[in-house]
Formats: sequence, structure tokens, C-alpha cells
Amino acid sequence: MAAVTLQLHTQDSAMDRSDEFAARAERAATVAAAHADHVDRLGRFPSEAMSALKAEKRLSMMVPEALGGDGASIGDVMDVCYRLGQACSSTALIFAMHQIKAACIIRHAKGAAWHENFLRRLARHELLLASSTTEGQGGGDVRTSIAPLTYDGLSIELNRDATVVSYGRHADALVTTARRAPDALPSDQVLAVFEYADYTLSETQRWDSLGMRGTDSSGFNLFARGGVDQILPDAYADIHSATMVPFAHLLWSSAWAGIAAGAVERARMFVRKAARSGQTPPGAVHFARAAAQLRQLTALLSANRARFEAISSDPEAMASPDFQTAINMLKVDASEAAVTTVMSAMRACGLAGYRNDTEVSIARALRDILSAPIMINNERIVSNLAQAVMLAETPLSLRS
Repeated sequence: MAAVTLQLHTQDSAMDRSDEFAARAERAATVAAAHADHVDRLGRFPSEAMSALKAEKRLSMMVPEALGGDGASIGDVMDVCYRLGQACSSTALIFAMHQIKAACIIRHAKGAAWHENFLRRLARHELLLASSTTEGQGGGDVRTSIAPLTYDGLSIELNRDATVVSYGRHADALVTTARRAPDALPSDQVLAVFEYADYTLSETQRWDSLGMRGTDSSGFNLFARGGVDQILPDAYADIHSATMVPFAHLLWSSAWAGIAAGAVERARMFVRKAARSGQTPPGAVHFARAAAQLRQLTALLSANRARFEAISSDPEAMASPDFQTAINMLKVDASEAAVTTVMSAMRACGLAGYRNDTEVSIARALRDILSAPIMINNERIVSNLAQAVMLAETPLSLRS
């Protein structure tokens, strides 16, 4: 009886924690939604939404409890990305990118004192982390770096053409890839953390885009100086396969699914309103298709999350061609599915969805979701997977 009571108590505690997380996310999402149109129209950083996320202690939610955070799971973070995606696309993507960087530090600090102290500061002050992995003409090839770290005793310097640094001017710290040293190969990379006082950003290109306007993904010349202890102990190649790619593709896809869900709900509102007036709108069939596509997308996300959680502590399984192919294709499949879902929702609403000035407008969602297939271009991902696909075995049954 005691064991049963303990188990029920544990289950109740988990449910209470989940409910609390959901309530915090909902409060922040409500603020994000209230300012989303203004953020999009002016192409400005969603400062109100980020202040709300900080007030709800969501930026530090994955930091271990011993370091001041909630020790939240990737599933918890995916849920927040999904809810924010329904409210404000830019806020959702910024939140996702921050959590990807936080995960890299959390999972690869390996007890390093500087990084553990940094995580304590992140939790105490709700620091916002930005990413710098894109430079020069390399585009989205994050597995090579042009600019190297240079060393002066225990100090390091980095000077790079950072062609895209999303919300860089608004962040409290920057997590960046770099070539390990001037004589290292482009693929011999490290990941380093620089706090706001450690770096300067000189703008080279403004962010004026079709969608995701609030991410403020401008280009900069980046100069950073810090200590060698600010380099994460693990090689970036290991961080990339074990954390960067899985977290990026799961969290980005959750944000995109949220955008799609928001569009589907607007289409549902339109179809129901028409049905109450005794009319079946011409686009009703497109609503049915959009709702089904959204369920397929969320099922894809759930399956990949479960698979990741099952092997996340097994480096060999994480690095296997089979898993790396699946987690990379998640980004490709989820981004394409989200675009298709939003387009179906638009067709369900017809002209009312196409317009900017109706309560069922899908216009902003469509503009925002069109970024998904070209953010780390899908063609680049599929091309890079060619070698891994040749090494992976064909499933022998549907139970494989």
C-alpha cells in the first residue's frame, strides 16, 4: 500500500508540475499574442513577450534544479514552443533558439566551473542567449567555421563576419562556433560562450524580411574576447550530433507546428461561423485537410521526441546514421508539413483568410511559416544526408 501511495503521489506531483508549466507558458503566450501584429508590422523585437517569459522563469526552465532552474525536459520546452507559435511566431522561434543554446551548455559543460556558474547566472537573471553559427558566404553550413579562435595566454579572441545573428542586439550572451585555432581545419570546431560585456557587434546588414520579422536577424561583424575556460569542453562535432541538431529540429518544429495550429484554429472559427448561418463554405474541405495535416505533424513530433528521450544518454545510438537521418529529416518533413497545413487553412478561409484585416486572417502565419524550409535550407540537409543514408539499413519490417 505504501508503494502504491508513493507512486500516486509521484504521479500527482508530475501532473502538478506539468500544469504549472502550462500555466506559465499560457500567461506568456497571452502577452505575446497581444503584441504580435505590432511586432510584425514594425519588424521589431518582441520585448513584451520576452519580458513575460523572463517573469515566468521560462528562459531557465531547462537549467538543472541544483543550478537554480526547473530541470525541465525537452518535451516541456516543446510544449512552450508550440503554444508560443500559436501566439507570435517570432517569439516562438527566439525562445526555441535560446533553449537550443542553453541545452548545449547544460549537456556539455561536464562540470566545468565557468559554465556551471554561467548557468547559475542564467537562472538568476533569466539571461537570453543568442547564436552565431552563420558566417561569410558559408550560409547555413554550421559544420564548418571560417574564423578561428586566437590565443594569448589564457585569453581567446574571435573576429568574424557573422552574417546572421538572430536578436543579437537584444541578447545577454552569445554562443558561437569557431575554428579551434588558426591552423585547424574548418571542421575542427569549438563552441564558446561570450557574455554581453565580452563582445561588440557592428551591424553590416539590416533584417527586412517577408516573415519572422521580429527575430531581428541582422548581420554583424563580431569581435569577442574572453577566457579559454569559456570554451565548452566537448568538441563541437559531438555537441552538434548529440544536442544541437536534435534540440534544434525538435524545438523549431514545435514552433512551426504551433504556427500551423494557430492557422487551423482560425480556419475552424471561420467554418463554424459559416455553418451556424446555414452555409457550408466552399473551403470546408480544405479545413478538414488542414486539421488532418496538423495531427500528422504533431504525431511526427511526438514520435521523434520519444525516440530522442529513449536514447539521449547513449552517445553511440545518438551518433548512429539511422538516428541522425531521422532527426535531420524531421526538420525537412515538419517544415514542409507546416507550410502545407497553413496553406490549407488559408484556402479554407478563402478571401477572409487572405486579407490582413479580418479576425481569421492567415496572412501573417503564412508569411512566417514560409521561412521554415529555407531556415537551414532543406535541400542542403537532404544533400548532406546522402552519405548517411547509404550507410543506414533498410527496415526489415514495419515493427523495426
